[in-house]
Amino acid sequence: MTRTNGRNVVVVGTQWGDEGKGKLVDWLTESAQGVVRFQGGHNAGHTLVINGVKTALHLIPSGIMRPGVKCYIGNGVVLSPTKLLEEIEGLEKAGVQVRDRLRISEACPLILPLHAVLDVAREAAREQHGSEKIGTTGRGIGPAYEDKIARRALRAQDLKHPQRFAAKLRELLDLYNYVLLGYLGSAKLQFSDTLTPYLKQGELQFDAIYDEAMRQAEAVVPMLADVSRELNEAHRNGANLLFEGAQGTLLDVDHGTYPYVTSSNCVAGNAAAGSGVGPGMLHYILGITKAYCTRVGGGPFPTELDWETPGTPGYHMSTVGAEKGVTTGRSRRCGWFDAALLKRSAQVNGLSGLCITKLDVLDGLDELQLCVGYELDGERVDILPLGADDIARCQPIYETLEGWSESTVGVTDYARLPVNARLYLQRIEHATGVPIHLISTSPDRDHTIMMRHPFLA
Repeated sequence: MTRTNGRNVVVVGTQWGDEGKGKLVDWLTESAQGVVRFQGGHNAGHTLVINGVKTALHLIPSGIMRPGVKCYIGNGVVLSPTKLLEEIEGLEKAGVQVRDRLRISEACPLILPLHAVLDVAREAAREQHGSEKIGTTGRGIGPAYEDKIARRALRAQDLKHPQRFAAKLRELLDLYNYVLLGYLGSAKLQFSDTLTPYLKQGELQFDAIYDEAMRQAEAVVPMLADVSRELNEAHRNGANLLFEGAQGTLLDVDHGTYPYVTSSNCVAGNAAAGSGVGPGMLHYILGITKAYCTRVGGGPFPTELDWETPGTPGYHMSTVGAEKGVTTGRSRRCGWFDAALLKRSAQVNGLSGLCITKLDVLDGLDELQLCVGYELDGERVDILPLGADDIARCQPIYETLEGWSESTVGVTDYARLPVNARLYLQRIEHATGVPIHLISTSPDRDHTIMMRHPFLA
């Protein structure tokens, strides 16, 4: 019997984000008719390089760079109308059609200026009280998810009903201003120029927030849709769908290095809940992982190296890999590849295969270290522990492999990789138990080695 339904692939990061998911999603959309973003907000960032031109995306799925591909923002995403419209305008200036190809779930919780104000104020208060900062991006992601879970969120569908929007907003501001003024001392805090228009002596102003939201509603409402229904219909009509995760598995609010995590579920299972499809529609899970490790912000990092001193392997990774965050511009901490960490990611995602990115960054290193486990309180463990405190006490156990001097930049044939590069990849497969199906050898869309295609596997 001929199968009429489409085939669907989920792409997730397996480390702490910044693994290069955007390029792979863009590359895979050659075989897809729709791309779905299912969690996170504009704290994420994907950089695409197409024909040498760099494009940074934060909310809109990477498939937007492929003409004719439909893009969906699912209910699991917290949506900033301000940042969405800024991103659309930037893409349109570059000649990319967006508005007629982008569908946004009406159930998306909205990120409003009040959320960013609370985010910034909380981090400032932690610092003033001598507590360690979480390392949020200050974009209001966490507070928006809190409102969702507390069942008080303003959602995208509320933009269609001004009176309802106003009533919910007033109720939210009563709570937020009580916390900001009475607990966080917002009247004494300094806020950025982008937030001060919504504040007066530390208090959030209803009119400024409401008026801006209603102006934005005119542009956003035409793109709202029942995304769950549209995705299920597309699947039944034979469309291949690509589900694009943001951040990485170790930033997942349940399975990551809590509390140094994001506020959503980054794992593959959330592709179903965050977009409104059944788990049976997720056919292949592709885990994206760098050939080394990086992390932005605070939190434990067992294989972290000195990445600021010239001449060290960590500095080589940082500079050759251009390791700065797409969204924040913060430098990423760098370290050796961690197979024990990847085992945890493989377990919670049910990975079908791996894509190794930034292999070319390791070109020129004489020697490589690969973490295969840890020593924790005198015992050996071969998988990343669940608690941040335990992870912070882990001492990595390394295997040493020979590096390579030949360039891998732009290689598209596995057989043309240096012998030691192939041995390194084979050791990763063996240590993690997950087959490598794709290898990225530069940021460019076409510099990809494909051993097994996720849409055909």
